[in-house]
Amino acid sequence: MDRETVEKVARSAHLKLTEEELEKFSRDLVDILGYFAMLDEAPDCEGFGIDPIGVADVLRDDEPRMELDPDALLEGMDTYDNYVRGPRLL
Repeated sequence: MDRETVEKVARSAHLKLTEEELEKFSRDLVDILGYFAMLDEAPDCEGFGIDPIGVADVLRDDEPRMELDPDALLEGMDTYDNYVRGPRLL
């Protein structure tokens, strides 16, 4: 990456860079962009995603059902018209 581009980016980011920093960042960015170019040359792996083991939906459909008898649950509780009565809140 050329020095002028590094200067423009530094100015846009409100960074004050010294001459040594401009040279260093210019060299570093050339190296980094070279590594990305190497990744572009890597072969594609169209057949695989991130996880090569397929994940299936193992959740069951929701089916409403009554597992416990409501009257049996309310037997020992203080209720009023099938509402559970609790302590009075102040």
